[in-house]
This record gives sequence, C-alpha cells and structure tokens, in this order.
Amino acid sequence: MNPRTRIKFCGLTRHEDVAMAASLGVDAVGFVMWPKSTRSITPETLEALAVRVPAFVTRVGLFVNQPAELIEQCLPYLDLIQFHGDESASFCHQFGRPWIKALRMRDDIDLHHAAAQYSNAQALLLDAYRPGIPGGTGETFDWSRIPATLEKPVILAGGLTADNIAAAVSQVTPYAVDVSGGIEASPGVKDAELMASFVKRVALAGSC
Repeated sequence: MNPRTRIKFCGLTRHEDVAMAASLGVDAVGFVMWPKSTRSITPETLEALAVRVPAFVTRVGLFVNQPAELIEQCLPYLDLIQFHGDESASFCHQFGRPWIKALRMRDDIDLHHAAAQYSNAQALLLDAYRPGIPGGTGETFDWSRIPATLEKPVILAGGLTADNIAAAVSQVTPYAVDVSGGIEASPGVKDAELMASFVKRVALAGSC
C-alpha cells in the first residue's frame, strides 16, 4: 500500500464549505488572501472562517507578493503560509510559521535548484504555468517533469478533479494534492458532491 496522500481544499469562502471539508477528513483548508483572485477573502472573513476549523485540520493562508504587514495581520488565524508569488526565501521565513512555496511549472524551471533555494519550506507546491496568473488556472501540466528524487515533499496542484486524481496520484505519488476549481460549482463556491467524490478517489488511488 502506498503512503496516504494528504488533501488540501483551497479557495474556501463559506462556512458550509469549511464544515463539509472538515467532515470529509481533509488535512488542510486554504484561504486566498490575494485580492485579485475570484476566491479572495478579507482578513475579517478569514477570522470568521478560521475559528470554525476543527483541531488537526491545518489552516493555510495563500499570499501573492503581498506586504508583510498584511501577512502578520492574518497570522493569528493561520497554521501554515503558502507563498504563491515571487517571494524570496528570506521573506517567507520571517513570520515564524511553517510555510510552503508554490512554483509554477514554466518551461525553464529547475526544481532541484528551487528546492535548495527554498530549503526551509515544508514542501513545494507545483502548479501549472500561465503568464500573468499566479495560480487557479484550472490547467494541468506534464507530471513527468517532476523529478522522483526531489529533495522536498511535493504538493501537486493544477487542474485536479475527481476524474484525473487517480492518475495523478499513481504517476506522481505526491505527499499531498491541492484542489480548488475541481470541486466548485462556481469560483469560491464548493460543490459538496464534487468534494466528497474527490476525497473518495484519492483514498481509492492510495489503496492500490
């Protein structure tokens, strides 16, 4: 049996979706603090949602090249920070929280170099690349580009759905998977059936 693949639901904006995610046993819930995203929330909404997250579910805040002051304002309601822009390793490391670094899979990326550059990150989140869009594209990338010997745990993102997650887990064997659009009825509004189906497919893939 393969190691259990952990699951993060990202882009949560509603109390009922947080409750559903927790009831399904996901490992982490993500809150987008970047205002240009269709799934963005304010620090006030983050506070209201974060207090509903039960123990042992990790609360993740997603930021994109944003001021340190904003991140510090959000810290009381977060367990983990996800940096999705061009932040330096020193910037990411200054907040006293575990953090992960998202990397978009542009053609010239060197993942071994990135793993060394962000050596203090808890993991690298790998997402599809589209110019000018830091994430949430709903697109996949060529999973064979991920080295099997990468020095950091891999969180696989980018266009994942219940239909392709079994193939993704089988091919990549990631530490975790991150899904947003693939479990939505509309941006920021999750679909309970899609959420449940995604969790079930991940569990089935991991049991093979």
